[in-house]
Amino acid sequence: MSEKIKLDTEFITLGQFLKLADVIPSGGMAKWFLSEHEVVINGEQDQRRGRKLRAGDKIQIAGYGEFVISES
Repeated sequence: MSEKIKLDTEFITLGQFLKLADVIPSGGMAKWFLSEHEVVINGEQDQRRGRKLRAGDKIQIAGYGEFVISES
């Protein structure tokens, strides 16, 4: 089962998402986290913390679970 993360803006960056989803405690850890963990967005691996996520995007993080971006 995927955890839903609600957006109140058009998009959110991958770095902001990691903090919002409580995967990391602060946005400053995003670069390190992405270099150490495999993140798959809509079926393709992506390590760019500036990657824009929009409603409907599916994020899988090994050891952390699956997330779906939804509109608020």
